[in-house]
Amino acid sequence: MRTADFDYNLPEELIAQTPVEPRDHSRLMVVHRKDGTREHKHFYDILEYLNPGDALVINETKVISARLLGVKEDTGVPVEILLLRRKNTTDWEALVKPGRRLKPGAVCVFGDGLLRCEIISSVPEIGGRIVRFHYEGVFEEILDKLGEMPLPPYIHEKLQDRSRYQTVYAKNEGSAAAPTAGLHFTPDLLERVKAKGVTIVPVTLHVGLGTFRPVTVEDVDTHVMHSEYYQVTQEAADTLNAIRADGGRIICVGTTSVRTLETVATDDGVVHPGAGDTAIFIYPGKKIKAVDALITNFHLPQSTLLMLVSAFMGRETALDVYREAVEERYRFFSFGDAMFIE
Repeated sequence: MRTADFDYNLPEELIAQTPVEPRDHSRLMVVHRKDGTREHKHFYDILEYLNPGDALVINETKVISARLLGVKEDTGVPVEILLLRRKNTTDWEALVKPGRRLKPGAVCVFGDGLLRCEIISSVPEIGGRIVRFHYEGVFEEILDKLGEMPLPPYIHEKLQDRSRYQTVYAKNEGSAAAPTAGLHFTPDLLERVKAKGVTIVPVTLHVGLGTFRPVTVEDVDTHVMHSEYYQVTQEAADTLNAIRADGGRIICVGTTSVRTLETVATDDGVVHPGAGDTAIFIYPGKKIKAVDALITNFHLPQSTLLMLVSAFMGRETALDVYREAVEERYRFFSFGDAMFIE
């Protein structure tokens, strides 16, 4: 299967630059896999498609202020560090600019010396670096003060409210990008979901490099995902298994929740507790074992996210859905509209 098989034509004006207000007033395309029909709704209509006894799986990861702008200590050249993944208390995997000037041994300074960063080594497989921070105080507080929200490169508008690039249930810090399908939920909508008898089950997957890296190989089978940290608690696993045993559906909010459950599920669809790193890559031909329905946004052409959606409903169907979304003028990508695949 070729990467080019997952291409589609997207007019640039359909790439959403700002989020819809209120959150749950974005549009929603409902895709019924059984008969192939589609409906055009608003996100708050999601309640119509959730049944008592279902589980709604959310990713509680929280985006950190992962983009740091500073200078190279010896020359004053402007630099940018994008934090991707924490290795320990001081070291991170990161993308750096300008890469040719930030070799191992280089030192960068942020906030007039409040934070210093040493380039430790290169990581060729991600085109990045391992960086080590030197500071006094609490790193998270310094990062929140000096860092910027790492919006994707296709968003050119400045975000006025940082909270709009966080889900309302964001809890566990560690992501370099938001799990964007969850951005459509409001506290009130979540309460109405619970009131309908749907169990909300939290998991964690810290979104990392995969969000920023396109698939560059021609053959999909040869693409290697960058690993990301995940966690599924015993309580979450037990709850999901009990719900499925009772005939309820497991409905994932976002591709990150799908990847988390599919990492820990066995072939019989049983979800097991676990924590660690996952580099799972789901594309057509890969069996989806533990997920019955999916809430997701509209994704980049030739991306691993579109490939996962194609595994869920078939490549040709997915591309036809995307063609319809373009015709209907849906908004695409992180701040765009949503789709419910059941």
